[in-house]
Amino acid sequence: MATEQLYRADAYLRECTATVLAINDRGGIVLDRTVFYATAGGQPGDRGVLQAPEIGECPIATTVYDQDRATIVHVPADGAAVPPVGSTVQLRLDWETRYRHMRMHTALHLLCSLVKFPVTGGQIGAEEGRLDFDIPDANAVDKDQLTETLNALVAADHPVSERWITEEELDANPHLVRTMSVQPPRGSGRVRLVAIGENGAIDLQPCGGTHVRSTGEIGRLVVSRIEKKGKQNRRIRLTFA
Repeated sequence: MATEQLYRADAYLRECTATVLAINDRGGIVLDRTVFYATAGGQPGDRGVLQAPEIGECPIATTVYDQDRATIVHVPADGAAVPPVGSTVQLRLDWETRYRHMRMHTALHLLCSLVKFPVTGGQIGAEEGRLDFDIPDANAVDKDQLTETLNALVAADHPVSERWITEEELDANPHLVRTMSVQPPRGSGRVRLVAIGENGAIDLQPCGGTHVRSTGEIGRLVVSRIEKKGKQNRRIRLTFA
């Protein structure tokens, strides 16, 4: 059973109503639709509150995909009561945390646009994000220069948009995929591209995460550390200033 992912159409939605389709064998709640992002691509799953007339409030600790990668499971906090199947519920995001994830995720796209090496990993957090790059020369990147250039892109307030291409188009343009360890979501016949700048002039790559509408929303950034994580692997950590 596929869950309608409302955040795909509008990442700024904070609430929605939904119907409980199932409670899985671990107590996870499956809904017909959701505004909660499920853990994927280095971005944590959303948390928040589910409210139902039968139980009152059920805190949601995180949100994950089921094994089929189409069904989203809302994981209740330990000991929380869960609503019955068929119940109509109201979902409310922990918006402050989600918005920080959106800002950081977009910031990491900017970082990726500036560091012209393959991406080997990454993680998005509300306070810090990081990308790992396959960089043979440790002197190829400079922390202070990266910070300055990133903040110039933020201050320029470039638009952030999305468009869809077919999986065949993506296969014909493999250079669009920058990440070596995480492949873009597939299976629906089309792939979402996130574009920063007019027509993706700053950055253009497949991504299933949530992003802000313009780089100006990110706020000031600091490249806090560049770490050696192997012979060629360099980890670049990014924080909000």
